[in-house]
Amino acid sequence: MSDIKRLNVGPRMSQAVIHGGLVWLAGQVGNPGESVEDQTRVILDKIEKLLAEAGTDKSRLLQATIWLASMDDFNEMNAVWDAWVDPENPPTRACGESRLATPDYTVEIIVVAATAA
Repeated sequence: MSDIKRLNVGPRMSQAVIHGGLVWLAGQVGNPGESVEDQTRVILDKIEKLLAEAGTDKSRLLQATIWLASMDDFNEMNAVWDAWVDPENPPTRACGESRLATPDYTVEIIVVAATAA
């Protein structure tokens, strides 16, 4: 199991798992009760920090899964996402509506990235 590295390990989950040239991040959420835009900004900042800790960056993203509490917030989330994502290296992406952990959360983002070459 030494070929599996876990970052920010807690009793329930790790925030990141590195194995086989890939980094899987746990679902990231923003600050409860903030706007969709602010939650998205906080999430993307957390993702950047976790990727850096794993030795990679957003240009190496492979896949993103985005959960919105309401698809009515799609354009607001996309405005922040589009300004953040590397336009030369965008990942595959899916976005859907789901009830999140509490009604105070409006966005959750999960990503997979390649480790740095």
